[in-house]
Amino acid sequence: MLITVFILTYNERRHIERAIRSLAGLDASVVVVDSFSTDDTVELARSLGAKVVQRKFLVQAEQLQWALDNIDVDTEWVMRLDADEVLSPELVGELLQRLPQLPANVTGVSLNRRHVFLDRWIRHGGRYPLTLLRVWRRGVGRIEQRLMDEHAVLKHGESVTFASDFSDHNLQDLGSFTEKHNRYATREAIDRLNEELHFFSPDVGVSGGGSNAQAGRKRLAKQMIYNRLPFALGPLGYFLWRYFAQLGFLDGREGLIYHFLQGFWYRFLVEAKIFELRRGVAHLKDPALIRTELTRLTGLALE
Repeated sequence: MLITVFILTYNERRHIERAIRSLAGLDASVVVVDSFSTDDTVELARSLGAKVVQRKFLVQAEQLQWALDNIDVDTEWVMRLDADEVLSPELVGELLQRLPQLPANVTGVSLNRRHVFLDRWIRHGGRYPLTLLRVWRRGVGRIEQRLMDEHAVLKHGESVTFASDFSDHNLQDLGSFTEKHNRYATREAIDRLNEELHFFSPDVGVSGGGSNAQAGRKRLAKQMIYNRLPFALGPLGYFLWRYFAQLGFLDGREGLIYHFLQGFWYRFLVEAKIFELRRGVAHLKDPALIRTELTRLTGLALE
């Protein structure tokens, strides 16, 4: 086979069949790493020919890296795909044609992601194309160990970007979207607070090179500019930049909902949680005690 595709799941019955069927024709080995779903995700995946491994979930980055380190892969290439993502037929064709022809010094492939929200492709507001390193030669890629916004990073070699797209198209409702982003905000707040208090060693990952240029530029801009803005100014300024300067208003009502929730509400929630958590550990100086208290406050496995 040409490629092994890893998909993480937990109760993804609405998405998993669509994701696996989008790989048809790719000559792919599909490995589903499931976190003990209580619906029929596992049965659906197995019925479509996927290998299923079950393991307790901590965070996305740790689960993915565990899969890369512990599941045997006998293909030359590896891909990461989320359960709510689908490959376009054009991308399947491009992968089939171009992967076998890439020179040895090219060890990774970045792909352009479309974001579909409320069934509308969000084309503006800086959301397309989002270029992500999603394919790499076996043994060459690793996952940044972060609580949020983890990227794949190449240990050596160069990456190229293919022309065709894949889509992030979640079929859940707005309640699911806000619940998920509430969890994300807690994780991102911990990562941000760690930049200030240094209670665990950060994974430089994208910031140290080894991924695509877009990811590195965005991480640097976030660390050097956005994270240094006064409280609440960052979320407001980011939303206005996305919605007006980057033409997010052209995405219609669906775009207004998306850009406001993801570009303002979520970013403000992260800032609020940083404010709350900073107060909760202000009396502590020892990094180990800070980790312990943040574990208690958030329920995340920071120890």
